[in-house]
Amino acid sequence: MLRISYWVFPIISGVVWLTTLLALLLYWIVDEKRPRYSSMGPTQNIAFISDVGASDLKPLFIAGCVITGVFLDISFLSDRWLRHRGRLVPNATRGEKVLSGLTIFFAVVGTVGMIFLSIFDTAHYPKHHDVFLLLFIVGFVLSAVCICWEYQRLGNRYRDHRILRTSFWMKLIFVVVEILLAIGFITFTFITKFDTAAVFEWIIAFIFSAYLFSFYVDLYPAVNTKDPRNLHSKEPHQSRFPAVADAAQEQEMEEGHATASSLQSDTDQLTGGRYYSADATGVTVGSGAGSGNGAPVVPPAVGQNGHHHANGGGHSNNF
Repeated sequence: MLRISYWVFPIISGVVWLTTLLALLLYWIVDEKRPRYSSMGPTQNIAFISDVGASDLKPLFIAGCVITGVFLDISFLSDRWLRHRGRLVPNATRGEKVLSGLTIFFAVVGTVGMIFLSIFDTAHYPKHHDVFLLLFIVGFVLSAVCICWEYQRLGNRYRDHRILRTSFWMKLIFVVVEILLAIGFITFTFITKFDTAAVFEWIIAFIFSAYLFSFYVDLYPAVNTKDPRNLHSKEPHQSRFPAVADAAQEQEMEEGHATASSLQSDTDQLTGGRYYSADATGVTVGSGAGSGNGAPVVPPAVGQNGHHHANGGGHSNNF
C-alpha cells in the first residue's frame, strides 16, 4: 500500500515541471507548427523554452515555474526537518548542517530566478530575462553541489544506509552532466549557434526534471518513521543509527570509567586510605596508599593460627 508522506513534494515538483515542458514543446511543434517568434534570432529555427513561454502559454509557464520551485524548496526544507527530528538519518556534525542550510539557500535563489525569468519573458525583457536565467542555473547547480557534499558525508558516516550512497551518486551525475551541458549551452549561445543552444537548453530542462524526482528516494524512508517508537531517540544509546549508537556507547564507557575513578577517590578520602577486609569470623584493618605513610595496599595474609596480617605487620583479633 502506497503511504502518503513528505515524498509527495518532489513528485509534485517533478510532475509539474515535466508537464510544463511537454506542454510548451508540443504546443510549439504540433499546435503551432514550429512558428518563428519575435524573440528568435534571424537564423534561428528551433525555439528556446523561453521563446515558447513568452507566447500565449506565458500564464502556464509562470504557473509551472512557481509550483515547481516552491515544492522543490519545500522538499529541501522537509529533508532538513526530518533529519532534525530523527525521522531520517540525522546530520551529526556542524559541517553537515551548514551544507544542508546552504542547499536550501541556493535552492531559494534558484527558485527566485526561475519564477522571475518566466515573468520577465525574453520577448519584452531580454536583459532581465538573461540575468534571472543565470540566477536560476547558478542557484540550483550550487544547491546540488552542496547536497551532494552533504550526502557524501552522511554516506560515509552511515554506511549501512545504502540509499544515501545511491542518492549521492544520482545527484553527482546530475551535477556533472548539467554543468557540462550548461557550458555547451552558454558557448553556443555566445557564438550565435542558437539552434544548437536551444537543443542544449531543452535537454538541460528535461534532465532537471529527473533531478527533482530523485528526492523521492531521499524522503520516502520517512514513511517508516511515522510511528513515534521508530524515531531517532534523543538518548544517544537508544539510537536507531549505528554510527550514533557506537559513539554514544564509547562516551558512556568513558563516563563510567571516570565515575568509577571518582568514587574510588572519594572512598579513599573517607577511609583515610585504610584497607578493610572481612570474613566470617572477623574484620581486618590495614593501611593503604592513602594513609599518608606512602605504603602500598597489600591484601591481608592468613596465618596458620587464623590471625590476619596487613602490610606484613600488626595483629588483629577475631570477633
